[in-house]
Amino acid sequence: MTLDFTGRRILVVEDEPLITFLLEDALMIAGARAVVQAARVAEALSAIGVAMAEGGIDAAVIDYSLADGQSALPVADRLAALGVPFVFATGYEASMVDRGRHAKAPVISKPYKPEDVLAALSGIMGGVSAGS
Repeated sequence: MTLDFTGRRILVVEDEPLITFLLEDALMIAGARAVVQAARVAEALSAIGVAMAEGGIDAAVIDYSLADGQSALPVADRLAALGVPFVFATGYEASMVDRGRHAKAPVISKPYKPEDVLAALSGIMGGVSAGS
């Protein structure tokens, strides 16, 4: 059984290109219409604005700690204000992640499999249809 993300637009905020490409591949194979990528907070905020103007974002995967020690909480704040569900992906243990006002957002600890991310996204999106 596979998860079907047909027509979904997913934001991936991740500073490791290899991880970004793995997630993009998994999402596109699962049918995602678009995967919006960003590696820095400013880039992510800009990408959110563009994506919302072009039809919106269905969900997001946010690396909690980006390069140069940037916290991704401003990205989470913007998505929450727009009503876009998201999961945090991090190299930290889930108990060490200070999610602030986003305490209910799921945390996926690295290393993870792309399937783990797809399952978490499905969960926050209220489930996506199962395909064969």
